[in-house]
Amino acid sequence: MSAPGEHVKARRLAPLTIVLGAARETMALLLAGAAGLAVGGLRTGAYFALAGLTLGLVHHVIRWATFTYRVYDDRIVLRRQLIGRSTKTIPLERIRGVDVSAGPVHRLFRLAVVHIDAAAGGGGVDEAVLNAISQDETARLRDELRGERGERGGVAGPGRPGGPGGPGGPDLAGVAPGWDGARPPSPGPAVAPLVRTRRKWYLYAPLSGAYLLTPFALIGSVLGGVYNLGDDFGLITQRRVESIGRQVSGLPLVAGFGALAVLLLAMPVASVVVFALFNWDFTLTSRAGAIVAERGLLTRRSVTLERRRIRGVELVDNPMERLAGVVRLRALVTGLADAAHRGTLLPASPSPVAVQIAGRVLGAVSGSAAGATAPLVRHPKAARGRRVVRAVGPPLAAAVLAVLAGQRWALVVCLILAVLAVPLGLDRYRQLGHALDEVHLAVRSGSLRRRLVIVERRAVVGWQLRQTVFQRRLGLATLVAAVGAGDGEVTAMDMAATDAVALARQITPGWVAPFQDGTG
Repeated sequence: MSAPGEHVKARRLAPLTIVLGAARETMALLLAGAAGLAVGGLRTGAYFALAGLTLGLVHHVIRWATFTYRVYDDRIVLRRQLIGRSTKTIPLERIRGVDVSAGPVHRLFRLAVVHIDAAAGGGGVDEAVLNAISQDETARLRDELRGERGERGGVAGPGRPGGPGGPGGPDLAGVAPGWDGARPPSPGPAVAPLVRTRRKWYLYAPLSGAYLLTPFALIGSVLGGVYNLGDDFGLITQRRVESIGRQVSGLPLVAGFGALAVLLLAMPVASVVVFALFNWDFTLTSRAGAIVAERGLLTRRSVTLERRRIRGVELVDNPMERLAGVVRLRALVTGLADAAHRGTLLPASPSPVAVQIAGRVLGAVSGSAAGATAPLVRHPKAARGRRVVRAVGPPLAAAVLAVLAGQRWALVVCLILAVLAVPLGLDRYRQLGHALDEVHLAVRSGSLRRRLVIVERRAVVGWQLRQTVFQRRLGLATLVAAVGAGDGEVTAMDMAATDAVALARQITPGWVAPFQDGTG
């Protein structure tokens, strides 16, 4: 790189970008040729395909020739010029993350796509995409975009407090030695492996509802594509649909149960396969002031997150994952687009490993943070009734509508759901809790989707104290901490009103006067 005032050579995308663009146009060419074949025969189809290929190649050659980018010490400048000129400047200081991905075709040509997230694209859109550059150039560009910044936190090696084999730091399977901030800031190694998933962890995929429903999604997408294609070519008619419906309804009942059984058996298998495709060889590494997550089998993806922009972590699980001791870990990063995917620090993994990694990413002493291992402060018993009422309320309301409509079967179903909602409400109450230490604030809530959010105290930029009429009668309040990361807020539901004010006072003593007027 060069200083801002010096001349910097313009760089271009890899010339093979033209070939990749032509490959992406293959389907369009096939459709154009088929259309020409249907209209005027083989010769017309060939003309259509040749014209489409020529136009596609010219388009991609022009895009490649008119795009350049320059990397300075403080900014990256992207320029496109043909008739008009478009210049975009992104300060390196504003870059939140660098996402590098390489699909099968890109990997064949040793290319990669670089997504630059600078929190200014709006609506989760990247501010800049470089498609495509060589893999060697990708590694250099990623380091340049991150700049030369020191590591925040020391290195916890074997025998050190918080390190593997040392006091307070259990030797966990799959976890490599890393830093945890127990020592004053030090340079540390350039690359420090944190964790690498094991193959047997892929078997946790069926515990997640998203992966378990994969067969239904695949069947739906295939059927939708077939229907749209058939409709475009006039193959789908009402008579044919009715005929297929009669044939399906005429099948023996055994065939229907057999198809359902095959689908149910395919669900866990398909979930493991899809999980492995997305998270194959998931590796988390600490590199000179950044956390790098790499994963994927067909499409290899590498996401680089600036450590100084990580404001906390989120541990998420569901009842099935809790029974198996499994949790998912996500980083809360300021201004990160597509945080649900780019912020992933660990997919479904053993809970002790995720807790250890959460502590290391947060830089907590002894590899832990408030709420990750220490017990949380329970919320008042008055909150239990509210959790149960809020769980039972919807099915009871539906039962009233069923009575008014005279639908007895619906009434029975709603009453059964109401009874089943009681343990759900009780579990929601059991999961409520919060914790606070000198550095972090932790809040936990939820049952079907339990979330433990741990954020740095300095990340809190505002407070909101909410009380409904029923909460005021019970002496409860909901405290919302506004943070510039993740979902933008951390919500502690149904705390004692006095505890909510006291918690805000501990973190930001000068901000609590308005709340004291409303609760004191």
